[in-house]
Amino acid sequence: MVSCRFSSIFGAAVILAAVNLPAAAADDIESKAQVCSACHGQNGVPVNANTPVIWGQQQNYLVKQLHDYRAADRNNPVMTPLASGIKQEDTRPMGAYFAAKTWPASKAADPAASPPEGIAMCKACHQPNFEGGAPAPRLAGLSYDYLVAAMKNFADGQRTNNGDMPKFMKALTDSQRDAMARYLSAL
Repeated sequence: MVSCRFSSIFGAAVILAAVNLPAAAADDIESKAQVCSACHGQNGVPVNANTPVIWGQQQNYLVKQLHDYRAADRNNPVMTPLASGIKQEDTRPMGAYFAAKTWPASKAADPAASPPEGIAMCKACHQPNFEGGAPAPRLAGLSYDYLVAAMKNFADGQRTNNGDMPKFMKALTDSQRDAMARYLSAL
């Protein structure tokens, strides 16, 4: 009788633990992701204009960036050491966690001007509305400061974790990249 009750209680405990594993794993990723809010913002709005929005960003892009920081294929004095502390098996769940969040509403900005020269080539990867999709991240609504710095870093060869972007950005003038960054940040 005692053995039967023990088996039933043990069985119920195992089932309860198995049912709660996905929730515990999600809670674990959420707790691990809290450090990101120090720069990327509590509500998805970064604390400064040089930091990108990651809420609602493409999962595949977020996972790739975490991988590239961890592998030192992309360097940043803040992100490289932080990403190196993230376990490889946590990169996909962390990317999914942020991708599932809603892109933060932008402040009332000046409406986007007409599309600048050269931006049409970006639509092939970043999609017609620049909201991203495999294989490229969302650009619409990122800050001007972040966009212009990223474009310059690709053009100058400081950022090389993408095979195509350096060539595209080198082919543009500073003023073309500036116009693109202004346009995309206003979307």
